[in-house]
Amino acid sequence: MQASDLMVQCLEEEGIEYIFGVPGEENADFMMSLEKSERIRFILTRHEQGAAFMAEIYGRLTGNPAGCLGTLGPGATNLITGVADSNMDRAPMLVLTGQGASTRLHKESHQVMDVVHMFKPVTKWATTVWHPENIPEIMRKAVRVARTEKPGAVHVELPEDIAKLPTDKRPLAVHKFRRPVPDDKAINRIFERIKNAKRPIIIAGNGCIRRRASKQLRLFCEATGIGVLSTFMAKGCVDMDAPYCLYTIGLGSKDIPACAVDAADLVICLGYDMVEYHPKLWNNDHSKEVIHIDFLPAEIDENYHPELEAVGDLAHALWMLNERVAAEPNALQFDLSQQQAVRRDMSEELAKHKNDTTEGLIRPQKVLWDVRQAMGAHDILLSDVGAHKMWIARHFQCHEPNTCLIPNGFCSMGFALPGAIAAALVHPDRNIVAICGDAGFMMNVQEMETARRLNLNITVMVWADNAYGLIAWKQDNEFGRHTDLAFGNPDWMKLAEAFDWHGHLVENAQDVESTLHQCFAESGPSLLVIPIDYRENNLLTKRLGELTCSI
Repeated sequence: MQASDLMVQCLEEEGIEYIFGVPGEENADFMMSLEKSERIRFILTRHEQGAAFMAEIYGRLTGNPAGCLGTLGPGATNLITGVADSNMDRAPMLVLTGQGASTRLHKESHQVMDVVHMFKPVTKWATTVWHPENIPEIMRKAVRVARTEKPGAVHVELPEDIAKLPTDKRPLAVHKFRRPVPDDKAINRIFERIKNAKRPIIIAGNGCIRRRASKQLRLFCEATGIGVLSTFMAKGCVDMDAPYCLYTIGLGSKDIPACAVDAADLVICLGYDMVEYHPKLWNNDHSKEVIHIDFLPAEIDENYHPELEAVGDLAHALWMLNERVAAEPNALQFDLSQQQAVRRDMSEELAKHKNDTTEGLIRPQKVLWDVRQAMGAHDILLSDVGAHKMWIARHFQCHEPNTCLIPNGFCSMGFALPGAIAAALVHPDRNIVAICGDAGFMMNVQEMETARRLNLNITVMVWADNAYGLIAWKQDNEFGRHTDLAFGNPDWMKLAEAFDWHGHLVENAQDVESTLHQCFAESGPSLLVIPIDYRENNLLTKRLGELTCSI
């Protein structure tokens, strides 16, 4: 067999199910080899960026990497935005690119660029296959590195002449190992500090959405009553209906849940990355005593300098704490009244506009209330990037982990439509809703054809304001005005018809939930467009600017 056949066999051995991408001339041998696979499905996309976002969402939902594929030069550069998004948001991914023949890489040559060095800053590891005999070792390492906490993207480049070379090597067997666990003494010190606290609070980051970690966190909170603030990416780590769920932090402005941090005498950070919500926003005066428990040591800065730290498998660390709580059931005596007040006040805030009956522009709060009512506990919402993301982060709460997927580290627009395609492939039995601004939706609008070709049951909701609304919001906050950020849009219903999607335009707030149910009942993809009332953006800024934590 040839080297490209061996690479495909290695991917099969690793359990890779999907590769998304756009083939090219320099990866033709790999594509011919992939076509023979009965275990890996190749999904042809309309742009490499869409392919990378699809692979990212597959990784976030399953914990296993999918591949995204591009050729050399522009194929590789088109991938990089989605790859960077995946890597910064801790999603396992394999990035597979072709390359020109190794005999021409030392000189100026058609479409040749140093792809590996381009990908190194946005991946955990990037390498070139220079000899077919190295393929089994490279692919075993690539998948293992991608999966290892914290997960991320790995890039493997295969030059076209190396792909053709003969080889008699075979894939390496896959061995999986338990993650290292925290030190007993570290957990003992942390438990002693928790026992001495009066108003402890938990900030849960993206590490808490792993199934085992979420389970142990819920058990810990049920036993202790300690409240949980979730970052955007940790939504659903605890059930939104649990009394210890204090909803979400992450807005640039101080919000009601942040009042619970102000009142806390101990902040327990679990699976938390600084990129999710910088500690200068909640510990600017350095007054908070911080405990860090995560798969990796803390990233230190002047606002995040933990007093205690436990490094290792997060779920196991929480299990160790639960064992200690069970052994001393009467040792924890907390004053959680301020957290209960936060939950009460934020619950009222979320429900404030649930009965809106406006026509024309519809408030974000009303839309998200109805979306939550229409969706089941295990259904999946994906948020693109824009002003709508801030509203989703604040107003859409979750029952289960990995049911609200938000790009938050690299924060790339164009994420939600291709991401919904991957979500529907992973969970065809669930309702999948992507919420996009009109700007972000148009950045990968070509993937509407991919969704139609695959006949996927997804609903894409576009909040239309004919402008870059988030930028306008931020400029208004800083300068009191904004630059020209307006643009035109297509006739949305004609666009849906052109791609053979179902199309719906909702202009009455009373029709949002019923139209969503109609979309869920339709076979194939549906486009739901809502003229959104982004006057609420500056109104929210004003209210939050006047917020006082009196609890």
